[in-house]
Amino acid sequence: MNNDVLPADLRVFCAVVRSSSFSAAAAGLGMSPAYVTKRIRVLEEALATSLFHRTTRRVVTSEAGERIYHWAQRILDDVDHLIEEVGVTRGEPQGSLRVCSSFGFARRVVAPALSAFSAQHPSVQVHLEAFDRLIDVAAEGYDLDVRVGDEIAPHLIARLLADNHRVLCASPAYLQAHGMPRNLDDLAAHDCLVIKERDHPFGVWRLQRGRREHTVKVRGPLSTNNGEMAVNWAVDGRGIILRSTWDVNPLIEQGRLVHVLPQYRQQANIWAVYPSRLNASAKVRVCVEFLETYLREQGISGR
Repeated sequence: MNNDVLPADLRVFCAVVRSSSFSAAAAGLGMSPAYVTKRIRVLEEALATSLFHRTTRRVVTSEAGERIYHWAQRILDDVDHLIEEVGVTRGEPQGSLRVCSSFGFARRVVAPALSAFSAQHPSVQVHLEAFDRLIDVAAEGYDLDVRVGDEIAPHLIARLLADNHRVLCASPAYLQAHGMPRNLDDLAAHDCLVIKERDHPFGVWRLQRGRREHTVKVRGPLSTNNGEMAVNWAVDGRGIILRSTWDVNPLIEQGRLVHVLPQYRQQANIWAVYPSRLNASAKVRVCVEFLETYLREQGISGR
């Protein structure tokens, strides 16, 4: 029996751990579930241990599997760094790059940016996923989180890509029907479109005026975890929204939205966030530098 442990099988194993599902891991890897099952069985035979507890709905990593998962990540990082070092000698980063971001920003900004990045660096295989929650890139196996918002865990490395803040705005039709709020207290009497942001509590808007921070509790008939839907509601005259300038500035310039209470804002800069273990990664460094330039050329960065 061949007891060699292959890096390819370790990658399959890590994908199953992260997704807690053979079928989801297979879909993410572009493999069949049967092939993923086979590779896990081969790995379990090579290591002489069971890696998962299987149920009808999901797979749960065993105690041995948890230990092996941490070793596998370190081994795969070393393999990736080896490939990168070889690539650097040829002036071109190589390997896979797992990137995550929030739904709206991923679709509107990150996806086009990574498309342009891939065209320039075809030896890097980019995989982008979008979420409506904060991702722990170190624990969940991502190389890079392109994040809107300034709350970043201290164990992660963060590089500022672009200045950004959120502003209050509403459509001319809404303001004509309900009036222009004159201060933050007036928001309690208005329909506010609440978005479940990745880094803020639901229905609580923290806004800065100068150096002072103000907190206001808002409510309204419509709420969502999708910022694009909320922006559409605002344009339709359904209420007041708190949204990033990268998203609403074009609508304000077109007159479809009006900046409300412009003396208040919420800081929400755009960051590249990645695990400390990838601090020397060539593919991460090149991608981060590309994103910084891309955002500046797109007029998103105020720096």
